[in-house]
Amino acid sequence: MTVLHAEWTKARTVPGTPWLLAGVVALTILVGALATNGMPTGGDPAKSAFMGVALGQAVVAVLAVATVSGEYGTGMIRTTLTAMPRRLTVLAAKGFVVTALTVTAGTAAIAGAVAVGHHFLPGLSLSDGPILRAAVGSVLYLGLVALFSVGVAALVRESATAVGVVLALLYLTPLVVSLVSDPDWRDRLEKLSPMTAGLSIQATVNLDTQPIGPWQGLGVLALWAAAALLAGGTALRLRDAGQ
Repeated sequence: MTVLHAEWTKARTVPGTPWLLAGVVALTILVGALATNGMPTGGDPAKSAFMGVALGQAVVAVLAVATVSGEYGTGMIRTTLTAMPRRLTVLAAKGFVVTALTVTAGTAAIAGAVAVGHHFLPGLSLSDGPILRAAVGSVLYLGLVALFSVGVAALVRESATAVGVVLALLYLTPLVVSLVSDPDWRDRLEKLSPMTAGLSIQATVNLDTQPIGPWQGLGVLALWAAAALLAGGTALRLRDAGQ
């Protein structure tokens, strides 16, 4: 509990944290409002309402990376690990705090997106099972992006590089996959892309056209997060704090 309290204190006293969390909420609601207002006939109401998640995740990545890499930039990581030598416990505490903050902001963002989206699409309601699944899944998606970013930051350490790696894997992977000409290989790669697979949780119509099922896709992102945390935790244990 001591290490968790310490990480929580750090997170809430950093001036940029509230602004980044507010940015996640604002971007998610704003983009969702624009998307639902312009949704074509036959479109997916949940995907439209929650489209802002694809942009808000970038802010989540910045927040999560800063939670880890910020201490390396200031040299404070040495003090942290001296006071709390159990390095994996420190990483777990950082992951827990940033994920809790992200899920809280994500819940507010999705609730706001539903409220605003309902104005343009009266049928958009959390009483609809698939839409509720898309809403809950979108919040979990943001939480997994936070954990993924924490793992990458622990592995890479340098803030700009870590943010670049996370955003490249999220945004560039789908672009690269779209250039693959072989449809079978493109389908396989889409199922492995963290963003493409993860955001399948938002699909509520034409599920048979999706590269992967909603929960299976979110599971793929969970595997990416687990792999990043494993790699980051291993690096944290084996390398000197100043390296």
